Amino acid sequence: MRIIRDTAYVDPADRGAAAAIGNFDGVHIGHQAVIDLTRAAAKAANAPLGIMTFEPHPRSYFSKDKTPFRLMNAEARANRLAKLGVEKLYEVPFNTGLASLTPEAFAQEIIADQLGLAHVVVGADFCFGKDRAGNVESLTTFGAQMGFGVTVAPIVALDTGNVSSTAIRAALTDGKPREAAAMLGHWHRIEGEVIRGDQRGRDLGYPTANMSIAGLHPPKFGVYAVKVDVLTGPHQGTYDGAASIGVRPMFGENLPNCETFIFDFKGDLYGSHLSVALVDYLRPELKFDGLEALISQMDADCDQAREILSDVR
Repeated sequence: MRIIRDTAYVDPADRGAAAAIGNFDGVHIGHQAVIDLTRAAAKAANAPLGIMTFEPHPRSYFSKDKTPFRLMNAEARANRLAKLGVEKLYEVPFNTGLASLTPEAFAQEIIADQLGLAHVVVGADFCFGKDRAGNVESLTTFGAQMGFGVTVAPIVALDTGNVSSTAIRAALTDGKPREAAAMLGHWHRIEGEVIRGDQRGRDLGYPTANMSIAGLHPPKFGVYAVKVDVLTGPHQGTYDGAASIGVRPMFGENLPNCETFIFDFKGDLYGSHLSVALVDYLRPELKFDGLEALISQMDADCDQAREILSDVR
């Protein structure tokens, strides 16, 4: 998959794709339905399968508070889209200039002129342009005028309601990763580089791989049963484990992070990239009377996680 970040000038070889447009935060089953329609349009037009998204996320640009909200960072999103067969990923820079474009100017300058898209697919609730004044009806009109086709994908719903990134965030906030996974079509994952921590886990007999969750929507703090993919380095593979997400109240105030203990693993993971899939929520963060009580609880957590993960591929 090619990632095109400089959309002011696009190589002719990267133009002419059929592309789905959206933020694709989480790449949930609704997004996947949009991508499936785009794949069909790409085949019909003999064009590459593309995704047009925005970086940074427009909500980051417009939001006055800095509360983390993203389900995945740009790297994790790209990894997921590549697995779905996307050939061209256009990460359009979201800035003051883009935000000020009228819907018609957005369609003309970005879709038609810069990217030269042959066909676009959007969700039924898609809005675009300054003040979100454009909708699927106006996009269809612009497409007819400017030479690109438009397909509108219906909203995907489950018994629990419409599938959306907002609903997935709510499930994660409630400590319900399996509900989130039903909407995502895959486990919710925290991806990133293993960074150096204070190494307390090693002293306790539970060495952990520490990862930042800065900028991401924080799941409910506590301990999870997890599947771990080591993506880079000499220990690449898939492992079972238990992860603690939170501020480590036993040891004072800290920035939220993800600490993962990988079962039956020996090796150095510093600098490696991990993908940690949240399978089940085990318990909230606790402050223990002493290290012995903490270690006893960690033993119990790992036993419970092993039992859960024995039935998870």
